[in-house]
Amino acid sequence: METARFLEHLKSLSTYENQISHVEHIPARQPRYGQLTRPLPQRLKSSLEASGVSELYTHQAEAVNAVRDGHNIVVTTSTASGKTLCYNVPVLESIHTDPEARALYLFPTKALAQDQIRSLRDLTRHAYEDLRFGTYDGDTPRSARARLRKSASIALTNPDMLHLGILPNHRLWSQFLACLRFVVIDEAHVYRGVFGSHVACILRRLRRLCKRYDSQPLFICCSATIANPAQHIQNLTGIAPLVIGDDGSPQGGKDFVLWNPAFADPEKNVRRSANIEATHLFTELVRQGLRNITFTKARKVAELVLRYSREVLQREDPDLVSLVKSYRAGYLPQERRQIEQQLFHGQLLGVTATTALELGVDIGTLDATVLVGYPGTIASTWQQAGRAGRGVRHSLSFLIGLDNPLDQYFMRHPEELFGRSHENALLDPNNVYLLRQHLPSAAYEMPLTNRDEELFGPGFAKAMTNLQEDGKLKYRSNRWYYPLAAYPAEEVNIRSMSADTYSLLDETEGFRLLEEVEATKAFYRIHLGAIYLRQGEAYLVTKLDLDARIAHARPVEVNYYTQPRETNELRIVHRWRQQPLRAASAYYGQVRVTEQVISYKRKRQFTDTVLSEEDLDLPPQSLSTTALWFGVPREVGKRLRPRDFHGGLHAVEHAAIGILPLFAMCDRQDIGGLSTPSHCDTGKPQVFIYDAFPGGVGIAEKGFAILPQLWEATLRAIEECPCEEGCPSCIHSPKCGNNNEPLDKAAATLILQALLRS
Repeated sequence: METARFLEHLKSLSTYENQISHVEHIPARQPRYGQLTRPLPQRLKSSLEASGVSELYTHQAEAVNAVRDGHNIVVTTSTASGKTLCYNVPVLESIHTDPEARALYLFPTKALAQDQIRSLRDLTRHAYEDLRFGTYDGDTPRSARARLRKSASIALTNPDMLHLGILPNHRLWSQFLACLRFVVIDEAHVYRGVFGSHVACILRRLRRLCKRYDSQPLFICCSATIANPAQHIQNLTGIAPLVIGDDGSPQGGKDFVLWNPAFADPEKNVRRSANIEATHLFTELVRQGLRNITFTKARKVAELVLRYSREVLQREDPDLVSLVKSYRAGYLPQERRQIEQQLFHGQLLGVTATTALELGVDIGTLDATVLVGYPGTIASTWQQAGRAGRGVRHSLSFLIGLDNPLDQYFMRHPEELFGRSHENALLDPNNVYLLRQHLPSAAYEMPLTNRDEELFGPGFAKAMTNLQEDGKLKYRSNRWYYPLAAYPAEEVNIRSMSADTYSLLDETEGFRLLEEVEATKAFYRIHLGAIYLRQGEAYLVTKLDLDARIAHARPVEVNYYTQPRETNELRIVHRWRQQPLRAASAYYGQVRVTEQVISYKRKRQFTDTVLSEEDLDLPPQSLSTTALWFGVPREVGKRLRPRDFHGGLHAVEHAAIGILPLFAMCDRQDIGGLSTPSHCDTGKPQVFIYDAFPGGVGIAEKGFAILPQLWEATLRAIEECPCEEGCPSCIHSPKCGNNNEPLDKAAATLILQALLRS
């Protein structure tokens, strides 16, 4: 595509207000090839040649050689670099040598597993017609499941099915597990945070059963580039891998545009809505016939951009309305498969999507991507941008800067985005809250013993004690047994800390189930009066039954959306670590946080103008989690007068939370905070930053480890913001329960300077 021509077109429009703040020209890259230590079997070589592969890239050859030598590996190369062959080649070679060999492929989504089935068919159709493989997930017919268990050489599944269907029924899988030679974990960087910590427990359960059946499979992992691939895979699987990162694949040139919405007021306090900017770019790409995905960070935003775009197209280009759709988790499987196929076959010009389309599902060739806000990590940024121009095609990507500290930091410092090393992927396999959920399943599969502490880690003993006290495990003859008739895995939702859900029903269609919402998110998404968006349609929540865990909604035509507001309080439970840092001391430990959704704002579409704020009467929710906190000497507060000391602390808290994802693979929504001039547990001025998940997943711990760097980046973000008194780009927070009051930008600057002063 001709990038320059399209950018000139955008600049010629009346809506252009110098939003292009930077264009990064990323050059094309030529392929580099590697050599295998010994030739492939002729049958496999013929299959590769028939599918268009005559040579292996450097990383592919290195991966095959390493697996042949018995190494567990993690391949960390760019999007569309051919990582699939890094596991398909050694697996097929092993099956060629030993027809009894088995492999288990693990993908984070059903869609990705279905896509890889197509890839495997393409690779094997010419020379491996007798090879048996298939997907084993919730959509697999029962008649096919037994055949897969007994005769499939390769089973493709997801962590949910491994957890719910395979491990609890391992006796049916005994032959497969006894012959298991490889466990393939694709998109391994996705397994972070709560989800990753759950999967780490599941993989330990798998390894435990493999040992029972006398197998010791190699782990072949593939990941986007992250800062800590070896540590991450060891945390995930419990096994240290060999890292393969020398990417030899070719890459088409790309122009990456940083698009910063113009200010909406002369004081430079508020920028124009990023959603409107996304609508503008999305519709212009569609009008020019440029196939694109516009990625958003939230389901609601994906629906909003689609809704806005359809309204614009309906007025000006009605023939294009049917060529745009949205795609996100929560849709029925058949809806998602249909959209994927429509994209692949060129029947759609544009899709607004959440990260559900970030992963490597083959959707054909795209011309462009639009990222509505920094995705939260460098890895996700390149994953999303890499969906366009796969192979050697030139492509275009836009990153629209949101009105928050981190996005605006990158808008002012593009070198930090394009030259920055990747973040650490964080998960906590020793989280006691998660172990308490998975150890009953492990005991159901096979009684637990003291030897299992080595596998499950230091949280094992405490979790076992709690489970025994609760009657969920019974101890006899030096073993723990699961004593109940229930099926423990069914009670664990591996994509949440909570297994509980709320059902959202359409009251106008016989109370048809629209979606299920996690209990931990229900008060934020389906509170009374909430506008819930689905495929561009708005639903008004008319009832929320807390006892039955059911919400009623009806379709409505409205010109606003809703945004909840919460308050929290925090108590210190344990101080685990302390470090003196120049002018202050910092701590890391356990805290108890009580959160409550207290109201919601009705905000006008397109302009984000607040129409009203409505109170809510919802119960508080408590969690025990991990936090970092630091004090600010009272003398600093005295020197600030007449500035507002409390407002300065509050501003530091907000800005630091906004900047922390720069260092940890997380989203701003994964973090909470609190600041006070006198905390009840210390009697001192304190700023707290905590993981917004029970037990924590390592975000606050990472912040504690790099606290001076966090202060420096936070100070830079505040100082360089062009506003006078503070704005969403530096010290405001959309989640603040105190309506962003008090806040004092100048005081925050002085506090951070004092903390960093020798």
